[in-house]
Amino acid sequence: MTMRLNRRAWLASLGAGLASVPRAATGQPRPPSTQPAPPARPGSLALDDFQPRSMLVVPQQPVDRARFPVVDMHTHPTGRATSAGIPRGEAIEVRSTPAELLALMERRNVRTLVNLTGGVGSGLAQAVRTFQEPHADRFVVFTEPSYDRVAEPGYATWQADELARARKTGAKGLKILKVLGLFLREQVDKGPLVKIDDKRFDPMWEACGALGLPVAIHVSDPTAFFLPVDAHNERYEELSRHPDWSFHGKDYPSNAEILAARDRVLARHPKTTFIGLHVGHSSEDLAAASAALDRFPNLHVEIAARIGELGRQPRAARRFFDKYQDRILFGTDGPREALYPIYFRFLETEDEYFDYGPGPVPSQGRWKIYGLGLSDQVLRKVYSGNAERLLSLPPVRA
Repeated sequence: MTMRLNRRAWLASLGAGLASVPRAATGQPRPPSTQPAPPARPGSLALDDFQPRSMLVVPQQPVDRARFPVVDMHTHPTGRATSAGIPRGEAIEVRSTPAELLALMERRNVRTLVNLTGGVGSGLAQAVRTFQEPHADRFVVFTEPSYDRVAEPGYATWQADELARARKTGAKGLKILKVLGLFLREQVDKGPLVKIDDKRFDPMWEACGALGLPVAIHVSDPTAFFLPVDAHNERYEELSRHPDWSFHGKDYPSNAEILAARDRVLARHPKTTFIGLHVGHSSEDLAAASAALDRFPNLHVEIAARIGELGRQPRAARRFFDKYQDRILFGTDGPREALYPIYFRFLETEDEYFDYGPGPVPSQGRWKIYGLGLSDQVLRKVYSGNAERLLSLPPVRA
């Protein structure tokens, strides 16, 4: 979608700073003129093509390898096919081979990858057989609910029992996608939305606690995804590229309603360990994230796909990491080779004003981030110590 700045916004933000370089008939740039460059014609540059280069001169400290071994708590080497946003059946797609991932991990000092979307049934068995069994110290596989069976009689009991079978297969935890609360309906893809705190899932949450399976839970998205996609929405470009990511209107609950329902689940199941993915869906409001962590001792958070939010509030984020250093886990929502150095730089250095993702234009919004410069003590816990404890992994130190 091509978007253009209106005249007033263009003049206010850019003034006369964008000018085209004239070219001679040969196609080569002409020598610089001693005369001031004429202003660009307002509105002549599409916003998609606007890629400003910062003139800020600040120290640069690239970090190609993590200072300490890393457990990436949030990756997706396998996945199931979806229909209407809901995973169906047991077949899985293997997106990367163990050999490919192990080579990447060696380059970046990643000790273990946690595959959250390990699937169910025969697909789960395949994921465990492909990754976890031959490389037990390098890959951990989670299972998922079988949402496509929710309308079947006896589903609640069956799903709870299925977790015991999944654990026997090798699953080390349960992943909850935002299917629950935003996609799953009473007749799977028809009827009213099923709420996160629907009591049909209580046996599943209880089973996780009894079996020692932590629940990695993703039930919401950035706050802007629940607001009108208009001139005031800071994710306008992103949502224009992905209109299906918007949950504004229709019969969708608000972000506040979703988190309130999640909190009721946390309160009802205090013996079950929950990992709130994406900073517990409160990366834009660390006071709310802190309140949830203070209220629910069974809640942890991880940081995948949210350093763009954390990094533009570095002082508050540093305080958050220091205070909750025993309950924050590392994750990328990858694995992607280009992401790791950015995450490492964010956590390890105090670099200023750098991109939170690869590519010429940041995908979430037009801002930069600042590094936290965490202490070695906090860094060790976030990188691996907290995950080792939750997943019963043998500690590795380097």
